[in-house]
Amino acid sequence: MTKKVTMQQIADHIGVSKYVVSKALSGKGGVSEATKERVIEVASQLGYFAQNSGYVKPGKPGQEDNKFPEAAIKQSVLVLMPNIRFQTRESVYWGRILDGIASRLEEKGIGVVIVMEQKVEGFMQLLKPEGILGMIGVGEIASSMLLEVHRLGVPMVLVDHEDALIPTDTVYVNNYDCMYRMTKHLIGLGHRRISFIGNERYSRSFFDRWNGFRQAMEEFNLWDKQDHLTELEIMEHYDEPIQAWLHRRKKQQQLPTALVCANDSIAIDSYRAMRELGIETNSHISVTGFDNIDDSARHSPTITTVNVPKEWLGSRAVDKLLERIERPKDPLEKLMILGELVYRQSISAVKQ
Repeated sequence: MTKKVTMQQIADHIGVSKYVVSKALSGKGGVSEATKERVIEVASQLGYFAQNSGYVKPGKPGQEDNKFPEAAIKQSVLVLMPNIRFQTRESVYWGRILDGIASRLEEKGIGVVIVMEQKVEGFMQLLKPEGILGMIGVGEIASSMLLEVHRLGVPMVLVDHEDALIPTDTVYVNNYDCMYRMTKHLIGLGHRRISFIGNERYSRSFFDRWNGFRQAMEEFNLWDKQDHLTELEIMEHYDEPIQAWLHRRKKQQQLPTALVCANDSIAIDSYRAMRELGIETNSHISVTGFDNIDDSARHSPTITTVNVPKEWLGSRAVDKLLERIERPKDPLEKLMILGELVYRQSISAVKQ
């Protein structure tokens, strides 16, 4: 039988007192961020978070809670989607995931409370374990927030994000595989100068898409990191940086024959940038996106992309959370939802 990992073991491993470890894991002040991060890292490595603990356990469906005002929905699920990097309800990507979550919860007769708080302090004022069944995190969420949820013993599922320090169920699309297949398809059409546009640090999905692209390029000995635009700052539109990058490539007579964009919005911005430079019609640059947002089908030309079943991601997150509540000791799972390549007008074979 595996021995229980204690705070003293963590303290001995790091070389600090048990008191420091206790404060770091409880989320209390008086411990530097560097020390807190180190404590969390070591605790995770030793398996502290994976074991049963004395955390507060949330209620289950059917339990009443008289501490909450009627405005707060009893038997509800908290959905955390910090308003960063355009992760909002209005987003054509994140918003559809929220729709899937809300619809599935409504089918189950469970309420939903959506929180877009970015700071731990504000979030903790809203997080009341006795009033929620569990939490679904959508998009990138700070480790400090996830630690507080885990510390309180609240079941949680993450969508399109995972944290190496905090064990939890996750729901993803097979971003790597889809981008790998998309890139190989372009190579099959004769493209050899293929560039990726997107910031691989934006999200776990972008990171996986970047790696899928890179793997396909390396297999055909086409890899050259200098050919790619991966330093995009987080902004609403990318026309200007893409235009500057394309302008430089044009002057060097090194325009790519295909652009593999991290998502559809970047693909649409790429077309606007090309139009500004007057290179859209005479360069025959193929462009691909990812996510299959509505605008990708309305764009002229229609954009080849990967259909991400966004509502289904949300629905499956709800299902996984309810399974976790019913069977808390089951092994953690990483659910991979399959995306589908959608071929449209924006790509063509290289003209000989």
